Amino acid sequence: MLPCLRVALTPLLAFALLVGGAGVASAQAPLPAAPIAPAVPLACSDGIQPSGAQYRICLPASGWNGNLVVYAHGYVAPTQPVALPEDQLSVGGVSIADIVTNAGYAFAATSYRRTGLAIREGIDDLVELVGVFAQQHGDPDRVILTGVSEGGVMTVLALEERPDVFDGGLALCGPYGDFQRQVDYFADFRVVFDAFFPGLVAPTPIDIPPALLGTWETHTYSETVKPVILSPASAISLTQVLSVTVAPVDATNLVTTSEQTVERLLWYNVYSTNDGKTQLGGNPFGNTARTYAGSLDDPALNFRAFRATADITATTAISAGYQTTGRLTVPLYTMHTTLDPVIPYWQADLYAQKVTATGSTFFYQHQKVNAYGHCAFQPFELLGAFNTLATRVNTRSIFLPVIVK
Repeated sequence: MLPCLRVALTPLLAFALLVGGAGVASAQAPLPAAPIAPAVPLACSDGIQPSGAQYRICLPASGWNGNLVVYAHGYVAPTQPVALPEDQLSVGGVSIADIVTNAGYAFAATSYRRTGLAIREGIDDLVELVGVFAQQHGDPDRVILTGVSEGGVMTVLALEERPDVFDGGLALCGPYGDFQRQVDYFADFRVVFDAFFPGLVAPTPIDIPPALLGTWETHTYSETVKPVILSPASAISLTQVLSVTVAPVDATNLVTTSEQTVERLLWYNVYSTNDGKTQLGGNPFGNTARTYAGSLDDPALNFRAFRATADITATTAISAGYQTTGRLTVPLYTMHTTLDPVIPYWQADLYAQKVTATGSTFFYQHQKVNAYGHCAFQPFELLGAFNTLATRVNTRSIFLPVIVK
């Protein structure tokens, strides 16, 4: 980044709409009630990065403040082609690029060079994208990286590894505390689900028939799985699945959120398992020493639970490339809902512990949001987070070492 600063970052007053519901498909996040139309036409360009990823760069038609917001989108199923995920680049019918550029910022997003598990490639593509932007428009004064879900862990890793590129980051609802535990969480849920609903999803938590990826969203879940889990006869079994896995639900809307939690976690097991094994060089999930507890008959549950041994190549790959350190030299703001069924809140607790252990607390701030859902933040919460981060990036100042309750 340039050593001299041209202009101060102005608060992104429209940023409150930026990520609401845009992080992951079916994230159940609220959308804004009234879209904001762009005030001025955009100067946008789409293109192909050297890596093969697709990009979009937008600037205000006039009045660019010299700063760049880079957006790291969430997980895209590996069955989808490489393309900018348009469903994640708009909110309430208004493009995120419109919202960002209306506040004077430049905007840039990349598809990443691959779909599915794309964390390492995605970080490289985000760095490359900043270079593409600089070639076209000159070096921005500051670059703020904002990421949701999978893009959230990319944001944290990128800030830890490339503070020479990114001046600060806002990481939302990502698996930035312990990626191995996130992998285990998805697979453990499927193990326990299969123990109480044997044969409903075939064949095992780590062996997903490729054909299932083509039918899961269209009819397998809705016609085969959903009717069973919503049946009154399944209530006790479903309650035990949620009790053992501690998968979050909203007690004030138990039936609906229980189904939503099951749907999301089975979706990730179905779509991420084979791709994860390919990218990591083997099966990363092992539970031979795991004791499952919280059911009405734990010995019986553990007797019939599927068991697997993790491949050392896969767990080593995770340790080497997917685990954050908590070592920060630029400002990072994270935000997480307490009842996130996809990426649980304990990810935020684990990352805070890493930050404390490395003595990086003055670069870090976290906001706990008491709500159910994945990336289910309210507009005012996003607004406050971004404005706080922007102030720190602008002034090169530090955070007070506190957790925002």
